[in-house]
Amino acid sequence: MSRPATIHEFREKVRGRSAVDVCRDTIGRIGATDGPLHAFHVVNADAALARAAQIDREGDRWRDAPLAGVPIAVKDVLCVRGFRTTAGSRMLESYTPPYDATVVTRLKRAGAVIVGTTNCDEFAMGSSTENSAFGPTHNPWALDRTPGGSSGGSAAAVAARMVPLALGSDTGGSIRQPAALCGVVGLKPTYGRVSRYGLIAFASSLDQVGPLTLTVHDAALVLGVIAGPDSADATSAPEPVPDYRAALTGDIRQARVGVPSRILNAGVDGEVAQAFRAAIEVLASQGATIADIDLPHASYATPVYYLAATAEASSNLARYDGVRFGFRAARESGSGTAHSDGLGEMYRRTRAKGFGAEVKRRIMLGTYVLSAGYYDAYYLKAQQVRTLILRDYDDAFERVDVVAMPTSPTPAFKLGERVADPLQMYLGDVFTVSANLTGLPAINVPCGFTAGMLPIGLQLTGRRFDEVTLLRIADAYERASGWWKSEPVN
Repeated sequence: MSRPATIHEFREKVRGRSAVDVCRDTIGRIGATDGPLHAFHVVNADAALARAAQIDREGDRWRDAPLAGVPIAVKDVLCVRGFRTTAGSRMLESYTPPYDATVVTRLKRAGAVIVGTTNCDEFAMGSSTENSAFGPTHNPWALDRTPGGSSGGSAAAVAARMVPLALGSDTGGSIRQPAALCGVVGLKPTYGRVSRYGLIAFASSLDQVGPLTLTVHDAALVLGVIAGPDSADATSAPEPVPDYRAALTGDIRQARVGVPSRILNAGVDGEVAQAFRAAIEVLASQGATIADIDLPHASYATPVYYLAATAEASSNLARYDGVRFGFRAARESGSGTAHSDGLGEMYRRTRAKGFGAEVKRRIMLGTYVLSAGYYDAYYLKAQQVRTLILRDYDDAFERVDVVAMPTSPTPAFKLGERVADPLQMYLGDVFTVSANLTGLPAINVPCGFTAGMLPIGLQLTGRRFDEVTLLRIADAYERASGWWKSEPVN
């Protein structure tokens, strides 16, 4: 059998050989491939092999488990018991969680073997995985390019065929954008569909956990495993979990796809626009009805997001003060009197050294918009416009089943290209942030390549808790196009 790529192929490999053999092969593949990529932050071979050996010993117990023996990776913002979990930050550099995130628990119950954690932007704040305190991740399709962010390590690990599944988190596009730039599938579920317990928080009303995989079928399988209410997360919704894989019929003859053409007329790279138009034609050829729609407040989504998200980040990251847990900066030699090295000075020193530049920027922005005299003008106004953006989507869904856009307005940009220009970096989120502001489910599906073989992504956004329709349309497109079969040379 050739080297497996999808979850199904890994399961067949486990059945034909053993979970330990497949785990060893995967660890070897990571060792041979990850050097120039830096997709992984931690690889825990001993724990992974011990888990694989347990699955082999208890073969009957795992016979029908959907992920039995399948090696997977988890973004370094999700707690994995016994694995160092840092959120890409010096602030948590030595943190090893004593518990598993709910999604990790559910993956383990389905038989998954966690081989490691993947690199990410610090506290998931970034669009390029250049903000990690432990160095950037490189795109498998072009090593001088970013893999996107903040789940860039997860996207690169799947694109390079090191693992068939990696979990990511998505606050403003952090699953879908790196999926687009690396040529894989990335699913952001409806807010509340998947528990956030054990996710190191960035912006609690926006964060959501989801899978990065090679195929829509694999994403549907994983969503079925990790979705569902959780008593440990008050924001998880008491919604029944459908059989997502059963919905992948390939038939979209009754589907209605909305295209907000007015907001696609400017700022989209020419090759991205061409690939997007071709993808819409493929959907039409499969029987879908294409309709032009309007999202009148879409142009405000990026500023609204960067007001709401930074405000929540400022609040969430206040806990990292050097007292209760995490990094504490040592007193500097010759720092002065004991009074000058009091509690306030310790806070300042710890946060100055423990946080990177982008995290500091967002904390300062968030603190500013929440401060007296500015709260009403900025934060409150942003929340009001956020409601209008949701209303636009509600109006659109009276006419269509999904909304289609490019996932990213450009293909992968060069590492370092936007580091000195945060505004240009933030504008790359223009098509992804609305799904987080509204809590809607959205998915990236590969839809082509530039002339230089850089991946391009198609984004579909659906109704709340209607991942069934979203996945069915995405799967039908994937079957008709087959872009996911392309593999970077590595």
